[in-house]
Amino acid sequence: MEEVVEESSTISPRPGMGSGAQVASAPPMQTQYNSPSLSRKPLLSIVAANTNAANTAAPKSSHTPNFFTPLGSPIRRAIQLTKLDPHDAWLPITESRNGNAYYAAFHTLCSGIGIQALVLPVAFTILGWTWGIISLTVAFVWQLYTLWLLVRLHESTETGMRYSRFLQLFSATFGEKMGKIFALFPVMYLSGGTCVALIIVGGSTTKLFYQIVCGGHGCTEKPLTNVEWYLVFTSAAVVLSQLPNLNSIAGVSLIGAITAVGYCTIMWLVSVTEGRLDGVSYDPIKENDNMAMIFSVLNALGIMAFAFRGHNLTLEIQATMPSSEKNPSHVPMWEGVKVAYAIIAACLFPLAIGGYWAYGHKIPANGGMLTAIYQYHGRDASQFVLALTSLLIIINAVTSFQIYGMPMFDDMESKYTKRKKKPCPWWLRSVFRVMFGYGCFFVAVAIPFLGSLAGLIGGVAVPVTFAYPCFLWLKIKKPKKYSMMWWLNWVLGLWGSALSVVLIAAGIYVVIDTGVEVSFFKPH
Repeated sequence: MEEVVEESSTISPRPGMGSGAQVASAPPMQTQYNSPSLSRKPLLSIVAANTNAANTAAPKSSHTPNFFTPLGSPIRRAIQLTKLDPHDAWLPITESRNGNAYYAAFHTLCSGIGIQALVLPVAFTILGWTWGIISLTVAFVWQLYTLWLLVRLHESTETGMRYSRFLQLFSATFGEKMGKIFALFPVMYLSGGTCVALIIVGGSTTKLFYQIVCGGHGCTEKPLTNVEWYLVFTSAAVVLSQLPNLNSIAGVSLIGAITAVGYCTIMWLVSVTEGRLDGVSYDPIKENDNMAMIFSVLNALGIMAFAFRGHNLTLEIQATMPSSEKNPSHVPMWEGVKVAYAIIAACLFPLAIGGYWAYGHKIPANGGMLTAIYQYHGRDASQFVLALTSLLIIINAVTSFQIYGMPMFDDMESKYTKRKKKPCPWWLRSVFRVMFGYGCFFVAVAIPFLGSLAGLIGGVAVPVTFAYPCFLWLKIKKPKKYSMMWWLNWVLGLWGSALSVVLIAAGIYVVIDTGVEVSFFKPH
């Protein structure tokens, strides 16, 4: 905290202000909310700055008048003095704050739908029709509610602070130590782990696209290996990652959103129009003993939980918007979220239901709809449709890599800016992103079976999506004890935490019981 306060003292005073001025005056009724990294009382201002800005001849005073102290007083709101945090202006997430509801919808849609949705029909093979639809509906409503909580927690009208990162909000609420123990790993894992999974899927699909275009025989005598296809995909993602900040990739996210909707729609339409496979069964899969059955059900719930990841990017997306007391950022952010999740629902539900109807128990456990389309319809369906589906998946994976990698880029640059007290130079920013991209490539090559751990990964993602926002609301907003909001958040928070523990245990059990083809440095 002390380091950042010292940082703010390096701001050059504006013309007409005293040399000791460290604050800027905002236009009336347009107070800008600040980052919590600046000060414990960011809205308090010193009299000297106001005096010089008004060009008055009043004598300087070293004390803040009493009428400036109450943050919510009418006079305080009329004066509208606020400190500015230079550190946030140096980082990729908060470097540009000219976002809007459209940008929010693009980013939310790109991060909220993707390859994780393709394995939803696999969960239905264990849960069956009734419980599969019920579980999917409950998970969708639950995560939409916690998303609303995060949107409202982004900025505080009492202190004027903006929490521009999930880890920042968690640490400010529960302390740095608790943040490192409970939030650091899930948040960073969701960002870095998703980028690794995107390289695996994107590289494999690039190879498949090449084979379809070349008629299955390859256009050259010596086609590229799996590792080389991973490298091709990673290189494309690294080149695109040179865009400077989160706002600058709004167009990239729009392309990612369009392609995600495109391939999800094509997949369930092809599956439904081609008709059900012969011998399809919809009876839930039964295990030999009760314990195995319980863990299989929990693993299916973990797959559904993994389909609704993306909450670790909500505050970051909202941070790209301007915000004031008159026009808080949660209004356009929620407008964008509502549009995005209406589209997400229109993709996920038909994909899960249509895929299960078409393939039943024959849906491949590894790959889900992606594998089923090529396995069962590789000869019947149009090669153009198959090639288009592959191309859309590749483009979506490249674009999704950018938004999921942004928190990692931001974290790497923040370490430099805090130490050097200056912005990260462009060449070092490029080096950081190249290092991250090819670091993910190395993990993808070293652990190519990561996609087989969808249930286990879902268990790790559950608290960020389903539990932590509820506890944050209880701690920050302090709803009246035994009120509806108090009960709702306690129940959902505790259920989410318990679900996370049992899902991780179930994921481990299923991996051990069914086995995973462990092949380090041997991508398929």
